[in-house]
Amino acid sequence: MEVPGGAAQRDDWDQHWDNYAAAAEQNPAQRYRRKLVFDLLELDGGSRILDIGSGQGDFAAELLQRHPGAELLGIEVSPAGIEISQRKAPSASFIVRDLMDPEPPPGDYRDWATHAVCSEVLEHVDDPTRVIANSLPYMQPGCRLVVTVPAGPMSAFDRHIGHRRHFSPTDLRNLLREAGFEVEMSGGAGFPFFNLYRLAVVLGGRRLVSVGDEVSESPSANAAMATFRALFKLNLPIMRGGWQTVAVARRPAAAGGG
Repeated sequence: MEVPGGAAQRDDWDQHWDNYAAAAEQNPAQRYRRKLVFDLLELDGGSRILDIGSGQGDFAAELLQRHPGAELLGIEVSPAGIEISQRKAPSASFIVRDLMDPEPPPGDYRDWATHAVCSEVLEHVDDPTRVIANSLPYMQPGCRLVVTVPAGPMSAFDRHIGHRRHFSPTDLRNLLREAGFEVEMSGGAGFPFFNLYRLAVVLGGRRLVSVGDEVSESPSANAAMATFRALFKLNLPIMRGGWQTVAVARRPAAAGGG
C-alpha cells in the first residue's frame, strides 16, 4: 500500500527531518545501531571517516565526541539534514551530494577516507549498488566500510519515509560485492529484543506516521523507549536471526577496485 503523497513525499527528506528529527534523536534503535557501528569500525587516532547519508548528524556528533582527533566528512542529499548536522557537529565537514549520480569527489576527498559508514541509507534508494559504488572513490584502498540496513517486515512508517526494500545478510553481501568491495562479514543483529521493538513499530501502523515528533513529548512513549534501550543490551551477538542486517567490507587494496 502506498502512502498518500506518493513517491515525491516519501523522498522529501527536508520535510522528514522537520517532522521526525526530535523523535529520531531519542529512538533506541538509532542508539543501538550506532553502538554496532562503533564496535565494528575499529577506529584509531588518525582516522578519517566518511559518513554516507549523514542524515541529521547524530552519528557524526557522537563519533567526534568519542574520537575528538578524528576527521569526518558527511555526504547527505538533504540540505535540511546538513543544516542540523552542522549545528550538532561543527568540527565535521558536510556536502550536499546525490550518490545516485556518478559525480567525482571534490579533489581533497578523493581516496580520502580510512573508514566509512553507511547506516540506514540503502533501503531508501532504487539502486543501492550504485550508491555504494559511487561512494568508493572517496575511500582509500583498504578503507573499512560498515553498513547497516533493516531486515524483517516493513511497517507503514518505513514506507512513509521511503523504504524500497529490506535486506537479508545474503542480500547485503551480494550488493557489496557487486559494488566492488571485499566482504568480511554480513549477519543479522538484534535478536531477540530489537526484533520485538521492530514488531511493535509494524503493529503501530499508520499512527506512527501521524504523530511525528509528538512522540518525543509522550511520557508513555519515552518510558517504552527507555525500556527497549535497556533490553537492547541483552541482545545476542550478530547472527542470522536479528532484524538489523550489518556488514563489514573493505575497498580492495589494489587501486583498480574503484
